[in-house]
Amino acid sequence: MATKDDSASRLDAVRSIDLSDTETRAGLLFAAPYLVIFSIFLLYPLVLGFYMSLFEWNVFMPSESEFIGLENYVRMVQDPVFWSAFRATVYFVALTVPTLVVFGLVLALGVNHNIKGKRFLRTVYFSPYVLTVSVVSLIWMELYASDYGPINYYLSYLVSNTPTWLNSFTWAMPAVAIATVWWTVGFNFIILLAARQSVPERLYEAARIDGASSWRAFRDITLPQMRPAIMFVSVVQFIWSFQVFGQVFVMTDGGPGNSTQTIIMYLYRVAFRQQDFGYAAAIGYFLFFVLVAVSLANYYFIGREENSS
Repeated sequence: MATKDDSASRLDAVRSIDLSDTETRAGLLFAAPYLVIFSIFLLYPLVLGFYMSLFEWNVFMPSESEFIGLENYVRMVQDPVFWSAFRATVYFVALTVPTLVVFGLVLALGVNHNIKGKRFLRTVYFSPYVLTVSVVSLIWMELYASDYGPINYYLSYLVSNTPTWLNSFTWAMPAVAIATVWWTVGFNFIILLAARQSVPERLYEAARIDGASSWRAFRDITLPQMRPAIMFVSVVQFIWSFQVFGQVFVMTDGGPGNSTQTIIMYLYRVAFRQQDFGYAAAIGYFLFFVLVAVSLANYYFIGREENSS
């Protein structure tokens, strides 16, 4: 976490910027394209979205939009469908984030060992990540098919009543979560493998000389050294999982009922099917603040660890 001394030094650094200096002007010139793109594609939509959320927005005649203040936010709080979508999203996050982080860590630690076929395993683990969401969704829809899907075929040897995965209130969301884990765990695997390989081997040699067990070395060396990477993938996966849309849209269309309708999917339906852009903007801002809170929490915990180390 930033201290007062850090903030003061940064403020002094900003004040000391000399625009007459050639190097400073060159730096600003190189940064200008990014700042222009940032302003057009992020800052402007961010401001416009908040502005729209205060109106009953007329998408065809914006000048005739009616100002309603915070009514869209009040409506959101009182909307049972919104909270149903929020619960579905939290359920999906709870299913995927811990699994993706732990599974990615297990794969990274396993491949880091001196075993045969390491390069092949790296390719196999990461290859699903290069597929598009539509391809992944169609693959798993075939796997989950009740009549001819291989999952239910082999499962029928173990249980008499196999689930109708994507049409079941109980199994639809876990089915989407399993597909998502298979698709995206390769990203965590690569990040965590790079973090594990950056841990100095001399630390493990010293631990072995002191008689430390494998579990003790994992607990006292591997986890602390990989902590920033683990925190990073945890936060990134949280943000991505909270914005889940494509696989839910293709595999279940939010059903059965609204059991797999997530916040982004509800926002999409409100905006592009009901043409209620003002309310959709309010939902988008709720999601924005949730993700900002998670990012600040990440900054706080990682910053505190870096300051204490």
